[in-house]
Amino acid sequence: LQIAVLGTPAEEQGGGKIDLINAGAFEGLDVVFMAHPSQENAAYLPDVAEHDVTVKYYGKASHAAAYPWEGVNALDAAVLAYNNLSVLRQQMKPTWRVHGVIKNGGVKPNIIPSYTELEFYLRAPSMKDLSVLTEKVENCFKSAALATGCKVEIKGGENDYYNVLPNRSLQKVYKENGKKLGMEFISEDSVLNGLSGSTDFGNVTFVVPGLHPYFYIGSDALNHTEQYTEAAGSQDAQFYALRTAKALAMTALDVIFKQSLLEEVREDFRQVKLKEEGQINPV
Repeated sequence: LQIAVLGTPAEEQGGGKIDLINAGAFEGLDVVFMAHPSQENAAYLPDVAEHDVTVKYYGKASHAAAYPWEGVNALDAAVLAYNNLSVLRQQMKPTWRVHGVIKNGGVKPNIIPSYTELEFYLRAPSMKDLSVLTEKVENCFKSAALATGCKVEIKGGENDYYNVLPNRSLQKVYKENGKKLGMEFISEDSVLNGLSGSTDFGNVTFVVPGLHPYFYIGSDALNHTEQYTEAAGSQDAQFYALRTAKALAMTALDVIFKQSLLEEVREDFRQVKLKEEGQINPV
């Protein structure tokens, strides 16, 4: 019997857990648990797959008033790309997400911009959908370059984030334990109809059966806001975090001492992974 506590930094930039997977950190483990703060308690939320992309346009600088026809406007390419994506949204599935920023739009108004840069995040419920969305988005970037005469460089992020695979056996036991500690969980309809963010823990669930619950911290503030930052550091939040840790520990004990449960967890993992990989690589 071995219980390991892994520090997994860099979730937001680069995917630290993916590097740990490649380094063999999750080899030999039967189950992996992690919890994330939220506005409610949920044994599972459909965290989606994510592909990050940086787009650079290279044009030609020129005086914008004296002889603009000598320039090749990289800002025009960036604006067209942004607008292309806005037009694409009508044909996007409701569960797809595309959001980004123009990080560099030029230097001075009287100089035709010779360089611009955009950064976008693409998200979809599955890796199969994500690959379809990625192709459509990249065509938007390429067509903007063609229309303006710019050169374009499209570079994906170091790692793609996979969607989190559910494990019903682990989720069921976690909810039972959480309720014993006073947790109230959102309904199954809320889980199925809800979308969350993305996490490199999704990649872990393709390697090891995983449980990734969300937990209430005593505040209705939304994640990634100043109000949520303040709430997360409050004394009230410590109670909810410790309660979640206890529920996870109780679930771990169930897995350790109930051999039949571990077999159910492994079978859920096999079935869900087989279905997911069949969508990505159909026979």
